Amino acid sequence: MKTLIVVPARYGSTRFPGKPLVEIAGRTMVSRVAAMASRAAAKLDDAASIVATDDTRISEHCRELGIDVVMTDPNVPSGTDRALAAVEAMGVSPEVVVNLQGDSPFTPPSHVVAVAKAAAQSGADAATPYVRLTWQALDDFRAHKKTTPFSGTTLAHDTSGRALWFSKNLIPAIRKEAALREAGPMSPVCRHIGLYAYRLDALRRYVKLPEGHYETLEGLEQLRFLENGMSIQCVEVEPDAIAIPGIDAPEDVALAERLIAQHGDPLQD
Repeated sequence: MKTLIVVPARYGSTRFPGKPLVEIAGRTMVSRVAAMASRAAAKLDDAASIVATDDTRISEHCRELGIDVVMTDPNVPSGTDRALAAVEAMGVSPEVVVNLQGDSPFTPPSHVVAVAKAAAQSGADAATPYVRLTWQALDDFRAHKKTTPFSGTTLAHDTSGRALWFSKNLIPAIRKEAALREAGPMSPVCRHIGLYAYRLDALRRYVKLPEGHYETLEGLEQLRFLENGMSIQCVEVEPDAIAIPGIDAPEDVALAERLIAQHGDPLQD
């Protein structure tokens, strides 16, 4: 197996317990993410997908739908750790492990394919996608930050696409913004998409490292890579019509359903 796409699905979310089983437009969230993972695996060479959970209610639901699922320790600290736990529980050694977050039901399969290929081909320890924001999208993002300052992440990368930094603040700061707006429709701000592909050896190293100083301050686990001299390849992707970073609270479900009604259900494509 070259690539394993893991969908971590934890039942005990602090803000939204049981959210993998919440229905969004008639389908549970975990089944939506699993369907996207399966579509991505079909577009990759020698790839598979699986849901990794800590709860029998989720595993039974997956089995009823014919979704491959594996049980993992409920005490693992993050989705990244759960992705590695799934690899070990399955007894496989894929070259690349993709962590497709279980609360991101609208991640396009094309994004998964892009980061899986980048992790395999770039020589970096991991890969992650981003979209470059138009000025209008940046204005909307800034407005969103006024009410939810820790929602949404931006990144900076070097000329080869290697990550320099990630932040919950908007980076970079922009001098002479008015002149840049007149020059074209695209801003210099890159919005990070919370999707990761890891080389297996790098993933094993990562989970053994202590939580980083800036990782703790920002609440961004990918900073542990950078704080320890590991590399992340950033991959530009096209924005999706339904651009919700994740389902973090019950009110996000209503928003997701409104966007499905407006743009169509991606699973009907």
